[in-house]
Amino acid sequence: MTLAWRHLQRALCLPPMMSKRCPSLSLGMFWTSVTKLSLHTKPRMPPCDFTPERYQSLAYDRILEIHKHHLSPTMKPYFQKPLLLHQGFMEWLFDLEGNRYLDFFSGIVTVSVGHCNPKVNAVAQKQLGHLWHTSAVFFHPPIHEYAEKLSGLLPEPLKVIFLVNSGSEANDLAMLMARAHSNNTDIISFRGAYHGCSPYTQGLTNVGSFKMELSSGASCQATMCPDVFRGPWGGSHCRDSPVQTVRKCSCAPDSCQAKDQYIEQFKDTLNTTVAKSIAGFFAEPIQGVNGVVQYPKGFLKEAFKLVRERGGVCIADEVQTGFGRLGSHFWGFQTHGVLPDIVTMAKGIGNGFPMAAVVTSPEIAQSLAKRLLHFNTFGGNPMACAIGSAVLGVIQEDCLQENSQEVGTYMLLKFAKLREKFEIVGDVRGKGLMIGIEMVKDKMSRQPLPLEEVNQIHEDCKCMGLLIGRGGIFSQTFRIAPPMCITKPEADFAVEVFHAALIQHMERRAK
Repeated sequence: MTLAWRHLQRALCLPPMMSKRCPSLSLGMFWTSVTKLSLHTKPRMPPCDFTPERYQSLAYDRILEIHKHHLSPTMKPYFQKPLLLHQGFMEWLFDLEGNRYLDFFSGIVTVSVGHCNPKVNAVAQKQLGHLWHTSAVFFHPPIHEYAEKLSGLLPEPLKVIFLVNSGSEANDLAMLMARAHSNNTDIISFRGAYHGCSPYTQGLTNVGSFKMELSSGASCQATMCPDVFRGPWGGSHCRDSPVQTVRKCSCAPDSCQAKDQYIEQFKDTLNTTVAKSIAGFFAEPIQGVNGVVQYPKGFLKEAFKLVRERGGVCIADEVQTGFGRLGSHFWGFQTHGVLPDIVTMAKGIGNGFPMAAVVTSPEIAQSLAKRLLHFNTFGGNPMACAIGSAVLGVIQEDCLQENSQEVGTYMLLKFAKLREKFEIVGDVRGKGLMIGIEMVKDKMSRQPLPLEEVNQIHEDCKCMGLLIGRGGIFSQTFRIAPPMCITKPEADFAVEVFHAALIQHMERRAK
């Protein structure tokens, strides 16, 4: 390695493996990724003591060809040149060329305790040598050990667990439970809600790009989302977050006018679009796919009361908000001071291993049991349950819920400062390590920033080594949801990269 290359590498904060592996290719990638960003503005990437193995699999062009001809055409990858990832370690991801990225989207809010977490890996490898699979008609210790641990983290009477494989499947089952228990049919969910893409749950999902022109999800009705930033009502004290909207608020200390207005809309749905008796109401404690949308404080408590008065049950979709990600509480519903009748969970439950669950009361579980024999071939798989137990252990042992609260709040407040500096940053919101940054044309109109501009900011962040997510009805909101093991220096890097991407974007606009 030449001395000149060493100086360049140090100035650019490139990981050491790039120079050892393919210096000419890495240098070429450098010129394509940061040509528009002067060296002194490129944020310094935090260190990482993990070195990935050399990539020796399919060539990139072959990957593209296979994807085009043999994989689902509905799968739309991020970025103009799709990112081919090779290996991961904790909060870091590595592509085929050895480039390192800080993962701040966690495989769509799924990697809870870190990619290939050594403690989880050790448990998985041990279980792999004992028993891969047996269906639930046979007993095995991992499923019973996990059931005991998970039930201990939920309040009474939420103690009966149905293990399944995905969030969509969990919500499918919860819909069936609600209808079997209530003997009613209609189910309500919010506009902007995402509860899955299966034919059944598509009725609950109310994001236009996920809807079909074919019949699916019958007897599901959408109600207005109480979005205090984009909705018709909202103020500066509405949500359970260290950062509030910039909208003015004239509410008294013990009341919220926005919450009251949205409750009236919810009552209107109950009075006009569903039967007098309903099966249930689904709600994410914080909407994920819609861009980390938070409701006014007290809204869910009143909505749950209204649903139960109509004979329905209340379902909390914790697929993205559960397992300590919100910091202050282990479950998102606890942040609203409510007790749901059914809780669905997935994603972070297995740190990326296919696993999900529905938890309910003995009474509701028996209502389902009287109607059908529910069976799932892979639900409660020994591998899944061993991994699930390991994830719970790591969250507790490594204080990851507390880390989500501390680092998440620290980072949220730093992102909020960018809202003051840039007219196109309309809203910054969230709780713990679930953060949304909504991009707008201007703060007055709150119109979404054009898609091509959002895409370019997204690309710029990737070129500087930061991977973030997208959400919102118009794909106008950046979603920040890193593994819960991240540190403050890594949070600083993420904010600095996003800041640099905004500066770069404004410079393009000015030309």
